[in-house]
Amino acid sequence: MGLEAVCTARYKGRSSEGKALLETSELIFRGELRLKIPFSDIKSHEAKRGELIVRFGGGAATFGLGKQAEKWSLKIRYPKGLLDKLGVKPDSRVCVLAVGDERFLDELRERSDSVTVGRRRKGADIVFLGANAQAELRRLAPLIATIKRDGAIWVVYPKGRREITEAQVMAAGKAAGLVDTKIVSFSETHSALKLVIPLAAR
Repeated sequence: MGLEAVCTARYKGRSSEGKALLETSELIFRGELRLKIPFSDIKSHEAKRGELIVRFGGGAATFGLGKQAEKWSLKIRYPKGLLDKLGVKPDSRVCVLAVGDERFLDELRERSDSVTVGRRRKGADIVFLGANAQAELRRLAPLIATIKRDGAIWVVYPKGRREITEAQVMAAGKAAGLVDTKIVSFSETHSALKLVIPLAAR
């Protein structure tokens, strides 16, 4: 998840109270005034006197964020990479099962020298499990034995599909004895949900 704040936005002579959300790759405002500004469309931005001023293809929008304006500006300037959000470090032992995103796999191998693809490995810090249907979540329970006690299993699943939903992933994790702690946008088409062993069971 990104940042969010209740604030006033001004755009093209209009002013609106609402909620601003800073997601992985876009700035969203929801109120009477509605905006969706992809980072790729932002030409410049600055924090000034408690306001975040964003200039993009559609003009300029101002968000009254107060003390948070500078923080939001920095987040836009230096967006956190996917591997950072997923907690992958250079010394992480990683196992990837049924995730065929080649760009992701290339980034993983650049980040860590210890990446196993297509087979389980004992003592993994992180396991990425791809699932396209609810039935595939039955693989979760056996994977617990492959991760370190403080390790994590990330379930990577399609967005907006009836075959598998966020609620089903959470329920499957709970049934396996895991707890969900975080969800991130893995790509334009997929989400990733983090499951860990409860502290009391480690």
